[in-house]
Amino acid sequence: MEARNVTEFVLLGLTSDPRAQALLFVLFLVIYVSILVGNLLMLALISSDSHLCTPMYFFLRHLSFMDAFYSSVIVPNLLRNLISEWKTISSLGCFIQIALVIFSGATEACLLSAMAYDRFQAVCHPLLYVVTMSGKVCSGMVAMSWAVGMSVSLINTLLLAQEDFCGPNLIRSFACELPPVLLLACSDPHTTVASILTTLVVLGFGTLVLLLGSYGRIIMTALGIDSATSRSKIFSTCSSHFLVVTIFYGSGVFRYMTPASGSAMEQVLSLQYSVVTPLLNPLIYSLKNKDVKAALRKMLTRKYRLSL
Repeated sequence: MEARNVTEFVLLGLTSDPRAQALLFVLFLVIYVSILVGNLLMLALISSDSHLCTPMYFFLRHLSFMDAFYSSVIVPNLLRNLISEWKTISSLGCFIQIALVIFSGATEACLLSAMAYDRFQAVCHPLLYVVTMSGKVCSGMVAMSWAVGMSVSLINTLLLAQEDFCGPNLIRSFACELPPVLLLACSDPHTTVASILTTLVVLGFGTLVLLLGSYGRIIMTALGIDSATSRSKIFSTCSSHFLVVTIFYGSGVFRYMTPASGSAMEQVLSLQYSVVTPLLNPLIYSLKNKDVKAALRKMLTRKYRLSL
C-alpha cells in the first residue's frame, strides 16, 4: 500500500515554535502516561476481581484496551515529532496509521453503543437482564464490534491507497488521518469520499441512533421512578456518559464530514477523540464506580500484605 510517486510524507505537526513544542511534549507525555495507567489499571482490576465479572465490566474491559491502543497509535508518533527535526513518515507507515486510526475509532463507536444498550437492558428490563445480556450475547457484540472496525478500516484504507499522490507531501496535521491525506491526492477521490460518507452514515449515525435511543429510554424510565435517590443516580451516570459520547462522536463526525483544510480547529477535533476521550473514559465509566473503588482497595491491600 505505497503512495505512487510519493515515498514519504511530512507531518507539519501542531506548531513550529521550539518552546511551544517542548511544553507540548511534556503535556502530552503526562497525558499519555495517564491514559496508559488509567486504562491498564482498569484491565487489571476487571480481570482479577470476581465481583466485576458482569456484562458492564466485560464491555469496559474491551473499551479500556481499545482506548490504550487508540492513544498508542497517535501519541508516541506525536511525541517523537515534537522533539525531532525530521518529521517524516513513510507512505507505508502513514497508511498503516490511517488503517489503525479508522479501526480504533469504528470499534470504539460500536463498543460505546453496546455499553449503552447494556445499561438500557439493566435499567428498563432488569428481570430479563441476565437472559438478554448473557455471556454469549456479550461476546457476540464485542466480536461484531471488532469485525466492523476491521472491515471499515480495510475498505477505506485500500480505497485511499489506490489514489495517486504526486506531491506536495506536506500533511497539515500531527498524525496521518484520512481527511488531510486525501487532500493531497492528485487523482479524483470521489470513490474514497463516497466510502467515507457511507461509513459515517451507516456506522457513525447508526451507532449514534442506537446509543441515543438507549439513553433516551433510560431517562424516560428514570422519570417514572418514585425514589429520588435512584433517579438522581441514573441521571448522574447518564450525564457523564453522554459527555464522553458528545466529545467522541461530535469531534469525529465534524472531522470526517467537513472538507480538510489543515486548520487548528481540525487538529483540536482530532485530539479530542484520539487523546481526550481515552483519558476521560477510565474516570467517567469506571473509576467513579464504587465497585471499582472496592476492587482497587482490595488489590492495593493484597499487594501491601505481600510486600510485608
